[in-house]
Amino acid sequence: MRALTWGVRLVVFVLLVALAAKNADPVTLRFYFDLALQAPLVLVLFGFFAAGALFGMLALIGTLLRQRREIARLGKQADAPPSPPVAGL
Repeated sequence: MRALTWGVRLVVFVLLVALAAKNADPVTLRFYFDLALQAPLVLVLFGFFAAGALFGMLALIGTLLRQRREIARLGKQADAPPSPPVAGL
């Protein structure tokens, strides 16, 4: 099974390298105030991919921290001795 997984990874890597080699033509990104940046298409695509991954990770930080606080609270609650029973109930 590991060999199959590594084989698929190798095929995907080779396809991505071939895609990068075919898209090495320069493109111009035009910004406001007549600013422009000229770079190879593959670098522009990689930059936007990396920025999207970064924004996705930043969006998950709040949820991750909230879950860690909840786990810590439940752990403390589980470690605490049980409260004594109330008489008459």
